Amino acid sequence: MRRERATIHDIAKKLNITASTVSRALKNHPRISEETKKAVLKVAEKLNYQPNHIAAALRNGKSKIIGIIVPTADRSFFSSVVRGIEEIANTAQYNVMICQSYDNYEKEVATVEALLNARVDGIIASYAKGTEDFEHFLKVKNKGIPLIMFDRSNEELEVSSVIIDDYQGAYNAVKHLINQGCKRIAHFTGIKKISIYRERFRGYREALQDHGIAYDESLVVGSNLQLDDGRESMIKLLSLPERPDAVFSASDYGAMGAMQVLKERNIRIPQDIALVGFGNEPFTWFSEPQLTTIDQRSKQMGNATAEIFLEQIGAGNKTFVPKKTVLKPELIIRKSSQRK
Repeated sequence: MRRERATIHDIAKKLNITASTVSRALKNHPRISEETKKAVLKVAEKLNYQPNHIAAALRNGKSKIIGIIVPTADRSFFSSVVRGIEEIANTAQYNVMICQSYDNYEKEVATVEALLNARVDGIIASYAKGTEDFEHFLKVKNKGIPLIMFDRSNEELEVSSVIIDDYQGAYNAVKHLINQGCKRIAHFTGIKKISIYRERFRGYREALQDHGIAYDESLVVGSNLQLDDGRESMIKLLSLPERPDAVFSASDYGAMGAMQVLKERNIRIPQDIALVGFGNEPFTWFSEPQLTTIDQRSKQMGNATAEIFLEQIGAGNKTFVPKKTVLKPELIIRKSSQRK
């Protein structure tokens, strides 16, 4: 049989005192004697008493928990954002509850519902690739619970967001390739309805235009930008009558897939085809050659989202005006693109 969870009433019964006295003793209240506090703690330990934080949240309206929804926790970018959030949240005595949507809309909807049932004080989220209906996030907003979006944001929600300047990052990457002498630059893009990929594509196209290079639709390959997608995209490009002399991928994973194919076919990097990724994943340091990439300021992004949450929870929803924070990306030049 399942053992019932011990309560403050069980502790009170053992010591023949009131439940309110037990509650004050557990909170180290100054009016409770040291003798009583020690007795309460001893019995609490013996009964394996665990505070019911949800019940406490119902009583005082604060759970001191922030729900975080990421597409996946095994990517360096998202884990670094979470670290940045936790760094700021912990200083204000907030804990975080990390959930993964696995880039699945139904899972994301269920996760939002679970966090609301857990009485979290706020939600920080990067929405799934499969999300087109944002009703579940509107539900959070309409309940007066702070909602901050990061990386992938939707302006129709009219909530605070923290993003990188994806357009500028892509523009700088393509400009760098042009400065290295590249003239036929391909692009691996993601799902266009997601703002980050739309903006990276815009940066790619406008960099070509501003430097007098005609846009060629055959050089743009769309996919989910995973490692295997990068491989398939590179094979497709190599089958063209005139292959590209550079590839700018909207993710490091896509670029690494391309690198694998080029090395298998003895195509030199960067002499024959230069490569640039996006994300500054840790493996980009260890590839051969090391991969040129765009750093997304992930930890700074996490810090900024947590700071906005604390500002909003402090001000109250009635007076707080949503804000959009745009971080400046950094082009990290390595051997995969250095021709000069």
